[in-house]
Amino acid sequence: MVETYARPRFGEPREPKNLVNPGNRLVRVIDFVTASHLRATAFLLLCGLLLFLPGFFNIPPIDRDEARFAQATKQMVETGDFVDIRFQDDVRYKKPVGIYWLQSTAVETASALGLPRAELRIWVYRIPSLVGAIGAVLLTYWTALAFVTRRGAVIAALLMCSSVLLGVEARLAKTDATLLLTVVGAMGALARVYLSWQRGEDPEHPPWSWPAIFWTALAGGVLLKGPLILLFVGLAIVTLAILDRSASWLWRLRPVWGLMWMLVLVLPWFVAIFWRAGDAFFADSIGGDMLSKLAAQESHGAPPGLYLLLFWITFWPGAPVAAMATPAVWRARREPGAQFLLAWLVPSWIVFELLLTKLPHYVLPLYPAIAILTAGALERRVLSRSWLMRSSAWWFAIPALASIIAVVGAIALTRQPAFLAWPLAAAAMILGLFAWWLYDDNRAERSLLNAVLAAMFLAAAVYGVVVPSLTTLFPSAEIARALRNVVCVGPKAAAAGFQEPSLVFMTDTSTVLTDGSGAADFLNQGSCRFALVEQRSERSFLQRAEAIGLRYNVARRIDGYNISQGRAISIAIFRSEGTE
Repeated sequence: MVETYARPRFGEPREPKNLVNPGNRLVRVIDFVTASHLRATAFLLLCGLLLFLPGFFNIPPIDRDEARFAQATKQMVETGDFVDIRFQDDVRYKKPVGIYWLQSTAVETASALGLPRAELRIWVYRIPSLVGAIGAVLLTYWTALAFVTRRGAVIAALLMCSSVLLGVEARLAKTDATLLLTVVGAMGALARVYLSWQRGEDPEHPPWSWPAIFWTALAGGVLLKGPLILLFVGLAIVTLAILDRSASWLWRLRPVWGLMWMLVLVLPWFVAIFWRAGDAFFADSIGGDMLSKLAAQESHGAPPGLYLLLFWITFWPGAPVAAMATPAVWRARREPGAQFLLAWLVPSWIVFELLLTKLPHYVLPLYPAIAILTAGALERRVLSRSWLMRSSAWWFAIPALASIIAVVGAIALTRQPAFLAWPLAAAAMILGLFAWWLYDDNRAERSLLNAVLAAMFLAAAVYGVVVPSLTTLFPSAEIARALRNVVCVGPKAAAAGFQEPSLVFMTDTSTVLTDGSGAADFLNQGSCRFALVEQRSERSFLQRAEAIGLRYNVARRIDGYNISQGRAISIAIFRSEGTE
């Protein structure tokens, strides 16, 4: 039988609010924005734009996943077929259609607004990820309001907004930022239902809003990445049912009506793709993609504990505070709020640690729970005063290491010192140093805010300046630029040795992916044709060209680095004789 008497709410401040440092400007900003929900929302939206926009428009397509998603969407727009998912002539059935619909909407809207060549601009395909990331930050704020005060909710949202992992996913045209949006929406609604039951509330007419948000978010998550969202939600529900020895609160979600609504949203496309391709989609997505995660898929295998190790980087600058909050969270584990957040976090984290296939973004949907738990401990002023306080040095270490790596990498790859990044990197290091030096338990919020500001400057330096300057890492962009400058009409290309998805996206869907011999045959079929031959395939190209009497010219050579294969490359652009 569940207890219905009032219990302490995790994150409820135990000290008056006026104990914050009134002399610190950053703290006074938080005082101002937490005066109303409107101010808090506007502030978080601004922070999201400042953290996610640097590099958003000018970083070329990243191989391989982002370019694959973008090219499949591009083909949807080109063909007008919004049911099937293809990369050139091959089916791409690893993920459902949700992200492709969102990206197609972005491309069609941009074209309708008059943006030239919208289908070739990768940043247009990234818009759903940007919206998903900012939406996830705002929903983290909304979810946190069920556990902590408005001030604590803003802090939790800032922890998510400034995290390194979310910053990366906000700039990639993939599913993970939008999946995060749906997971946080579902868990926020679930939390409100669960906590109202724990408080013994039994309204005569329970609200429909929470079930509506919950089931709609589940449907969105299924359309984006299949049943993965059900793993996060299902494990949390099962854990809570075991701990409370009751799951009667689930009836407040109106499961019968909710399941019907969810099926109305997801079934049409699944029926359409089954009608089109039979069971091929389900075999590829569930058998070929999801179940293969149990093995070391695509050489991404790693032992348990990797996510815990990566957490110190991927959740920076929140990781040091999260570490210091751990003892307090453990002590509060039986409070309803902390129990729910831990049920959201721990079981799924264990599952992902046990899986052989490991990629950093797999645990991203668990980070909002960590952010809220951390904000709750921060509000209570119960952060650890033990050796865990030494982790505050990480606030300075990350900007220092990232700045050094970025500048040295820029010099090594481009022979350019990236001077524009230096003042931004210096500001990030100074703010990180202040966060570390000024840290103490009673002024933890002040240090954290300095670290968040350091994250903004670091994002501007790395994503806004350094990464776009590393042109050698993006040879597809240079090749596409060279092909756009040709004189002939309707150039066609074949690639040998370098066949990354970004090349297809930035050139043309009809780009032929072949070997050196095939590139020579392709070039022999007419004018205005170009063979993009990587150095390792040149020998077979030249041998075949000599055998068939091919007459050709070398347009130019592009040297770069294939980040997918981790090796330097040199690509010669051959053109059929007479082609300018």
